[in-house]
Amino acid sequence: MMKYRVLITDDHPLARRAVRTLLDGEPEFEVVGEADSGERALELCRELLPDLVLMDIQMPHMSGLEATRRIKQHNPHIRIVMLTVSDDVADLFTAIQYGAQGYLLKNMDPDDWLNYLRGLLDDQSEIARGLADRLFYQFRTGPKLQEDEIKPGVLSEREGEILVQVASGRSNRQIAELLSITENTVKNHIKNILSKLSLDNRVQLTSYAIRHGLTQISQKKSRQ
Repeated sequence: MMKYRVLITDDHPLARRAVRTLLDGEPEFEVVGEADSGERALELCRELLPDLVLMDIQMPHMSGLEATRRIKQHNPHIRIVMLTVSDDVADLFTAIQYGAQGYLLKNMDPDDWLNYLRGLLDDQSEIARGLADRLFYQFRTGPKLQEDEIKPGVLSEREGEILVQVASGRSNRQIAELLSITENTVKNHIKNILSKLSLDNRVQLTSYAIRHGLTQISQKKSRQ
C-alpha cells in the first residue's frame, strides 16, 4: 500500500496532536513533520517534500493562506488542504485562488475527514453539494468574470461534458460509468481541460463551471 507523506501545520499543539493521532491509526498516511507556523511550513516543505499539507488558516505572522500561496509557487505538486473552524466563503475563495485542493472543517466527523483525504489523494475527490452552493452564491454576488479569462469554447464537446460532471461532484469512476468510457480516459480529459483553462485542480474547475453557468446547480439557482 502506498503511504502518503503528510505535514501538519497548526499553531496549536493540541490541534496538531489530534490530527496526528487520527492519521497515525491509518496505514496509508505517514506524518513526516509538524509545523507551528506558516514560515515553518515553508521550510519543512522544502526539506521534506510531503505529498499533503494539512494547513490551518488562522495563524499569527504568516497565515495559512499566505503559506499556501508561497508553497504552491515553489512546489505546485504538493497537495494542500485548509483546516478551519469556520466555512467562511472569503477564506474558501482565497484558498482556491492560491491553489489549495481542499477545505476541511475541524469539527467534521473523523470518518468524513479520512474519506475526504483518501478521495483527494486518489484523485477521486467529490465536492460537497453545500460547497458547490457556496461557490455559486459567491460568484453570483461577488467576483465577476475576468475579461482575460479563457472561455469554455476552447473545450471539445466531450471535455465540456466531463467538466460539467466534475463540477457536479462526481468522481472519475462515476464519470467513466456515466459516459461509457474508461477511467483513464476521464483522467486524461481532465488533465487536458485543466491545461486548456490554465487551472490547477478540481475545485478550481468547479468554480469555473459555476461562474460560466455550466452546471445543473447554477442553472437551477438562476431560475429561483
